[in-house]
Amino acid sequence: MVLHEHCICNGGGRTAGSRLPSRARRIQDVLIKYLGSKRLLVPRIVSVVSALGGGRVMDVFSGTSRVGHALKGAGMQVIANDQLSYAATLARCYVQADADKVRTQVEQVLAELRSVTPAPGYFTETFCEKARFFHPRNGALVDAMRDRIAALELPGDVEAVCLVSLMEAADRVDSTTGVQMAYLKQWAARAHNELALRTPDILPGDGEALQLDALDAVQAREVDVAYMDPPYNQHRYLGNYHIWETLIRWDAPETYGVAQKRVDCRERHTPFNSKKQIHEALRALVHGARARHLVVSFSNEGFVTREELTALLAERGHVGVVATPMKRYVGAQIGQHNPRGERVGKVSHLHNKEYLFIATRERAALDAALDALGAEEYGDSVNVQLHP
Repeated sequence: MVLHEHCICNGGGRTAGSRLPSRARRIQDVLIKYLGSKRLLVPRIVSVVSALGGGRVMDVFSGTSRVGHALKGAGMQVIANDQLSYAATLARCYVQADADKVRTQVEQVLAELRSVTPAPGYFTETFCEKARFFHPRNGALVDAMRDRIAALELPGDVEAVCLVSLMEAADRVDSTTGVQMAYLKQWAARAHNELALRTPDILPGDGEALQLDALDAVQAREVDVAYMDPPYNQHRYLGNYHIWETLIRWDAPETYGVAQKRVDCRERHTPFNSKKQIHEALRALVHGARARHLVVSFSNEGFVTREELTALLAERGHVGVVATPMKRYVGAQIGQHNPRGERVGKVSHLHNKEYLFIATRERAALDAALDALGAEEYGDSVNVQLHP
């Protein structure tokens, strides 16, 4: 098995955003703020998947569904999966929902929601008073709008799009640095803006959204390409975005701590957040995937090294890897602060590397994928024999 490696700097090569259809590109600037978001890498991912033949594609850890939405916009048959309720709802909105079938009803519902009378409830008390993630004026709107959505008993895809509209509207007026582990000491300027609903950029055509454990998902569907962007360190998405989980589930859970996290944040775990368990979890995922080709995103700050992941993927065939320099998330850039707002410690580094691995038994497919990324020379001069 052969590894081909090269580095593409941001903005270089033939991977400009123009590779995405203009309608699909718009979502890159409107989705919720998200740690580990692939916003800057989406054009490259779409280029790679397209070069591998596209077809039926699964996004195994769909998160915000940026990738799934872009793949659907590029004409592929997309299956998006995520175990968390807020992420599965984003997938139902941006991958499963057919704009031609739901848009009219969605816009009618959003018009009704814009006219509701603010009514402070659980959301306002928990996330605007006990914690200060949102201004109470906007919290009262969230409470009233979410209660109304629940009362309407909407068709599944219509409800998902309306819930995403509310989630994104709340995200635009939050008072955080991007994660819901803590809120700013002083209100962010945007927190004083009035919450405003917009129609999400849904696309025509069918897709599928699953809410399964990742291993169950890759075994449940046979696809041409499986795209995997697993958690890679101890930071758990449920803890980072617990407010969205509560907004979608609307279950008024007990909470704890300054951030008013859901109590099940202590109980719901994934092996991908465990240094001891992630290797075996990745092995099961890679070998369990019913896919012709694999495309995997991973960070050099993860529990698994580039060499370890390359060796694992090489068990499925030829492997190519592209390294892209990326700015770290804003919380890492500003450093840690104590409860008085004083900086403690130093910022260690401002950039990391995002690896994009391609694994396939078809050498020609790997060549085509690397060519699509603008690689001009990646042949024998840089390859490494892994398993002679």
